[in-house]
Amino acid sequence: MEQKMFCYQCQETAGCRGCTMVGVCGKQPDVAAMQDLLVYVSRGISAVTTALRGEGKEVSPVINHLITLNLFITITNANFDKESIETRIRATLEEKAKLLAQLSTTQGLPEAALWDGSGDWEEKAKTVGVLSTENEDIRSLRELITYGLKGLSAYSKHANVLLQDDQEVDAFLQRALAATLDDSLTVEDLVALTMETGKHGVAGMAMLDKANTSAYGNPEITKVNIGVGKNPGILVSGHDLRDLEMLLEQTQGTGVDVYTHSEMLPAHYYPAFKKYPNFVGNYGNAWWKQKEEFESFNGPILMTTNCIVPPKDSYKDRMYTTGAAGYPGCTHIPGEVGEQKDFSAIIERAKKCAPPTQIETGEIVGGFAHAQVLALADQVVEAVKSGAIKKFVVMAGCDGRAKSRDYYTEFAKALPQDTVILTAGCAKYKYNKLPLGDIGGIPRVLDAGQCNDSYSLAVIALKLKEVFGLDDINDLPIIYNIAWYEQKAVIVLLALLYLGVKNIHLGPTLPAFLSPNVAKVLVDNFGIAGIGSVEEDMKLFFGENA
Repeated sequence: MEQKMFCYQCQETAGCRGCTMVGVCGKQPDVAAMQDLLVYVSRGISAVTTALRGEGKEVSPVINHLITLNLFITITNANFDKESIETRIRATLEEKAKLLAQLSTTQGLPEAALWDGSGDWEEKAKTVGVLSTENEDIRSLRELITYGLKGLSAYSKHANVLLQDDQEVDAFLQRALAATLDDSLTVEDLVALTMETGKHGVAGMAMLDKANTSAYGNPEITKVNIGVGKNPGILVSGHDLRDLEMLLEQTQGTGVDVYTHSEMLPAHYYPAFKKYPNFVGNYGNAWWKQKEEFESFNGPILMTTNCIVPPKDSYKDRMYTTGAAGYPGCTHIPGEVGEQKDFSAIIERAKKCAPPTQIETGEIVGGFAHAQVLALADQVVEAVKSGAIKKFVVMAGCDGRAKSRDYYTEFAKALPQDTVILTAGCAKYKYNKLPLGDIGGIPRVLDAGQCNDSYSLAVIALKLKEVFGLDDINDLPIIYNIAWYEQKAVIVLLALLYLGVKNIHLGPTLPAFLSPNVAKVLVDNFGIAGIGSVEEDMKLFFGENA
């Protein structure tokens, strides 16, 4: 049977090999084709911007933001709207033509930089997708870099909307994206570029951390309500805190409450959001349960980024998208970096809806980003020195639908009582509502926030290394057992590798885009490994008595 597409950028890709007929995520072949083409033209314009910088010419933030958003749009579960993707391709081609005119010479530029958009786009897409690179190892490394850059683009976009930019990060992202077109680069060259991607991943996460904390304060220990109120509500999912802020401002005095969902949960930890009386709590769980939870919420849903699950007809007309997110038939709320978005349509819709149906009650605790944990450093260090805390386990990353991810719930339950979990990302929904207790007042689950906040886990580890006077970060009593799903997890992994972290366990499967030879490089140099059974891994991490 002839394949209609090829995509293997997420953990749930079909058979852990690649989606060839339709995406497991719900992405249709024609959308996959246009996403491939958007990545291709983004590589092309990046080759042009890199050449311009080589000539000493400046590239405007508008162009940087265009390329960043292009990549973010192609991330897993963000945008399923073919027309909006085609609009991005046209805009990119128009901007590229203007930039080409500024170059003193176009000699040496790759074909992607010179393509003017002529011809049949569907046919063009067939020639520029993942499988257009024939050598398996070169293809694997190009995709590993590209997926890392997609994750970096997500972090950059969230910082950009808070008016934070890092020109070095932008220049690198574009240079590395252009390098994935360069057939002269060897496996060794691309391995080096992969590590450089991790270096700039750290810089990108630091930029976002600065943007978030400058705008909203340092996250603090917070109890978040998981019940509901009596007013109609708007449910906000995704990662964009600026979108949430604008919505909260516009809902004041309207009688409409605002709730977070999935990755937006950590917004409750920031002091700036606590001033809004209608910011009620968090509704539901991880992204993949949204079909049931969006239906029972009753009110409109705002998707600020991924992760979108193709909606049921019962609530599709009350699902709205903005930013990089998009879904055909759902109203998209426009607004560029620095612009005020108009959420009046979603607010008016909410007023006509019933209040949310309660699905659970109680509270969950979070807010353990680096500033808060470092404020507790003396207490944590004393607990380690006394033996009350024997180990930390970093269980960050993503959640997903696969039954195999129940491993992380069972693993958390099986951990020794003298073990503390450090987490960030929606992976926490596998265990953040379990009664795991505390150690001398220190909760056994320290939630730093979104996957965007994985930077906090690196800062905490580096600070503990300094406090304990260690020469190597790997001498810390920290185990890394990380769940991955999409491309933000890839940049977090590359960032940790750049920081020197070894022996990371990654699951529930290793990425399909790692060729055997590339996987061997990661295993041999960094000790990357998969997961086994809970019983096997308990013995591996804690010895035979676990």
